[in-house]
Amino acid sequence: MCAEPGAVRRQWLTLAAGATVADALREGRSSFAGLAAEAVDALWPSVWGRACVPGRVLADGDRLLLTRGLQVDPKEARRLRYQRDGLRPQRRTPRRRGEGTPPAV
Repeated sequence: MCAEPGAVRRQWLTLAAGATVADALREGRSSFAGLAAEAVDALWPSVWGRACVPGRVLADGDRLLLTRGLQVDPKEARRLRYQRDGLRPQRRTPRRRGEGTPPAV
């Protein structure tokens, strides 16, 4: 699966036992036909959302994703949102039964 801004490309592959991530990428090249070679090279392979090396052996049913790197550090994004929006209101947690009520006399 390859996600671009506004689009997700999916392709189901049947590979031989012991196939690696690199084998799957070679086999699935047809789904990247519309992307420039530089764009494909800039993507990182990951299996089930965890980054991996091209030599990793795939198991039956693994989901291989091609993802781009982060554009903004999450801590930096949080700091920028705080500067823009200020403090967020605190969530109210629901009271548990009997909590906050005076004791029975």
